[in-house]
Amino acid sequence: MEMGSRTEVDEDGDNNKGRMWDLDQQFDRSIEEEAGRLKNMYTEKQTSPLLLLRLAFHSLGVVYGDLGTAPLYVFYNTFPEEIVDPEDVVGALSLIIYSLTLMPLLKYVFVVCKANDNGQGGTFALYSLLCRHANVKIIPNQHRTDEELTTYSCSTLIHEKSFAAKTKRWLEKDTYRKNALLILVLFGTCNVIGDGILTPAISVLSASGGLKVAHPRMSNVGLFSMQHYGTDKVSWLFAPIVLLWFITTGGIGAYNIWKYRSSVLKAFSPVYIFRYFKRRRKDGWTSLGGIMLSITGTEALFADLAHFSVSAVQLAFTVVVFPCLLLAYSGQAAYLFNKGDHVIDPFYRSIPGCIYWPVFVIATLAAIVASQAAISATYSIVKQALAHGCFPRVKVVHTSKNFLGQIYVPDINWILMVLCIFVTAGFKNQSQIANAYGTAVVLVMLVTTVLMTLIMILVWRSHWIIVILFTGLSLVVECTYFSAVLFKMDQGGWVPLVIAAAFLLIMYVWHYGTVKRYEFEMHGKVSMAWILGLGLSLGLLRVPGTGLVYTELASGVPHIVSHFITNLPAIHSVLVFVCVKYLPVYTVPEEERFVVKRVGPKNFHMFRCIARYGYKDLHKKDDDFEKKLSDNLFLFVRLESMMERCSDSEEYSWSELPSEHSRDGNEGGNTMVSSSVNSTVVSYMNMGQKSRSQTEMDELEFLNRCRDAGVVDILGNTMVRARKDARFYKRIAIDYIYAFLRKIYM
Repeated sequence: MEMGSRTEVDEDGDNNKGRMWDLDQQFDRSIEEEAGRLKNMYTEKQTSPLLLLRLAFHSLGVVYGDLGTAPLYVFYNTFPEEIVDPEDVVGALSLIIYSLTLMPLLKYVFVVCKANDNGQGGTFALYSLLCRHANVKIIPNQHRTDEELTTYSCSTLIHEKSFAAKTKRWLEKDTYRKNALLILVLFGTCNVIGDGILTPAISVLSASGGLKVAHPRMSNVGLFSMQHYGTDKVSWLFAPIVLLWFITTGGIGAYNIWKYRSSVLKAFSPVYIFRYFKRRRKDGWTSLGGIMLSITGTEALFADLAHFSVSAVQLAFTVVVFPCLLLAYSGQAAYLFNKGDHVIDPFYRSIPGCIYWPVFVIATLAAIVASQAAISATYSIVKQALAHGCFPRVKVVHTSKNFLGQIYVPDINWILMVLCIFVTAGFKNQSQIANAYGTAVVLVMLVTTVLMTLIMILVWRSHWIIVILFTGLSLVVECTYFSAVLFKMDQGGWVPLVIAAAFLLIMYVWHYGTVKRYEFEMHGKVSMAWILGLGLSLGLLRVPGTGLVYTELASGVPHIVSHFITNLPAIHSVLVFVCVKYLPVYTVPEEERFVVKRVGPKNFHMFRCIARYGYKDLHKKDDDFEKKLSDNLFLFVRLESMMERCSDSEEYSWSELPSEHSRDGNEGGNTMVSSSVNSTVVSYMNMGQKSRSQTEMDELEFLNRCRDAGVVDILGNTMVRARKDARFYKRIAIDYIYAFLRKIYM
């Protein structure tokens, strides 16, 4: 890679602050208050029955709308022409019952949901767990202090000869395997985004089957226009609708079972699945594409854990969703057993005439609400991809003060809306959209199964028999469904593959460019020997003020400093290298967010501050961020002075200081600098005969004066270019796609 650097300096005159802070009291108080708030929120979220019921109620409107409205179109897509043998209805119902039991209930609600990353779900949450238990992250910005976080939760004890250890070594050994795992995660993420596009399309078209409206696309636009209000407010609006929908469909199903044929309940016996395939043969196999629609929305259930707690999602599914769905499908089967010619629109035709219009209004609203699950899941998974450096830096809006996981992404919202309208207008056929929808859903499930297998081996350390049972049963069911949707690939099933390929290209190119930019900056780090050789003034005029040099490096002096020194006549008296770093954890507690180190001797007044965030956290470069950074810098100076006073002055060596001056410009190097530099360092150590306490007060006073003189943000912009001899696809990826994305989102 050939890269150039450009320096941007942004000065804010409003940063001249003439106020003093009581560092000991205010800093400690703010830390205690924030820690208490997080602890109370976590405790309340886990133990309060009222809050659990509230979250379970909210989850109905956000998580289960898609799964709950599947009865609108499942039987129609299972029997697109007609029902020849009424016993086929019983076989199809048996398949639906066991699909709902095996996939949403057993696999997701009671197994996959337990693999959440401290309440966060989705493919990237699983990937974060794997990154903490195995060195599979490609960007090399990890540090041993990251593992000391209270939210890191990584079990380090592992038997060297165990299967988990062998699997771990196998993954870590080859970069290609790490890339393959990342591509698998990105592919699953892209299919979740495809769900967010296809779900509104099929939901509105299925609702129009009852309404016969002339402009169904207007409902899509209205739904997307409400997203900026946030999950919290949208769920309050949608949850009563979905709850009423489940109660209504369950009640109608029970009525139809009683009125038409209660014998359909024999479908709870799996024998009728065997008889179904024996009678219908290939037609029965291809009909699985319609049966699979009964479990659509299951992956959104897991991805939407970021908005709610696991207990709330489990409570809502087992108490409300699962029983009502079984009643709804059994009721439709009982109706179709006697009236097989009504298979085109069985739901609306099975509604008792006296309540048709109220139910049809509820069904229309519920069909629109169903899209919320996929849309919210898309927001959550995009936010996680951002933290892993796998998505362009789009704006993320946190819409709830109480629950940080409830977010809104404006750019993604508009993209989903436009693509949804194109899909709806392009197909104009519910069956084709259903085929596309089924393909996206089964692909996400397959990706989740592979990741869950690794989680069970590396994280849970499950017995190999349990791993084989879970993986084998999941793959048998999902591969069976996948083989069925392959028959309908030319009937709309290709659409999610095209959507996934487009987003996969964007995400992987962005990640690849991010890795190469980081490697360039690591290679271009400035040697500390060169910095120390410049002397206290760094070869420039040191003017009052504090310069915050933003860099992605977590160690070493960034290349922008040499660019700054050689192009400008002056530099600030205090330099702080600020690295905003995202970790594979859901959140970093406020009291553990900042890591401060000294760079070089004390008289140079250079520091490094690493601000660590999880993929659930919100980072803003505002006055509050600068205040917290300043507080941690002052606290570091105090703690450093305390450590020095506790040390034996005769046995004290300069290398024991928490600084980086003893390292050279290479990552992880421990080489001491040259003798000329060592003599310079010794001379600095021997300057003055002040006590350490007085020195501490002098430095704190100096830092305070520099802060009051003004805080300046120094931003570096690394331009990435492919080498001239690079392969053509790399030149296209870096010089055109990545450059275009950085121009838009940087």
